[in-house]
Amino acid sequence: MSPVSKSAIHMDNEIIYSDTIPGGRHWSMLMRAGNALRLIDVEGGANVGMLLYNSENTLERYNMPDTLKGQHTFRLTQGNCLYSDMGRVLCSIIEDTAGWHDTATGTCNSGLVEKRWGHRSYQEARNDYIRNGRDCFLIELGKYGLGKRDLAANINFFSRIETDLEGNLIFGKPASAGAHVDLRFEMNTVVIFHTCPHPLNPASDYPARPVTYEIRRADPIAIDDACRTLRDENERAFTNTLLYRAGGDA
Repeated sequence: MSPVSKSAIHMDNEIIYSDTIPGGRHWSMLMRAGNALRLIDVEGGANVGMLLYNSENTLERYNMPDTLKGQHTFRLTQGNCLYSDMGRVLCSIIEDTAGWHDTATGTCNSGLVEKRWGHRSYQEARNDYIRNGRDCFLIELGKYGLGKRDLAANINFFSRIETDLEGNLIFGKPASAGAHVDLRFEMNTVVIFHTCPHPLNPASDYPARPVTYEIRRADPIAIDDACRTLRDENERAFTNTLLYRAGGDA
């Protein structure tokens, strides 16, 4: 975390790994500190539900309330940090062309998906059955010895949430094709994610939109890094993270 240069992912930084996840699927990976993850909405209208856990101690995980109140916001976008429940920064949003990502309305479950889009078994759909976000999270969590008690409020990348005249939360304008968001990881982090639809998505047909992810090395963090300086609380969280990575007391 040495403050030496402007923070970004430069396009000449070689892609370490890349893949495209079809809509309605799930995946997970370990992202190491100093690497960056780019999510790309290939066709527009995608949703990426995500959970984050400290790989060295999975009891520490993404904390939605602290992330929002510490940065005086209801949405996530460029400049925001994703806090853990220990007051540290799991990752930072260093670039964002979508402009709005939801972290307040949770994920879809089997009951919601069946009510809105019906039910198709694995056999009926010829291996293309309709999945839901909660079950997808649980499948991936099981790979790391985690389960239902480890579910937490998740992030929904590429999904915008607005309010109507009565103050109800509604699904906003979807992200455009090619929109991307870059996450720079400040700690070694287990990333759990799915591409199932947002729970407020009103689409008449099950919206299955693919997402490409790319892993690159991130540039070092600058003293005037936009994520670090956005709020005083961010600076404190970065300090806590630096102490943790150095082996000191946070």
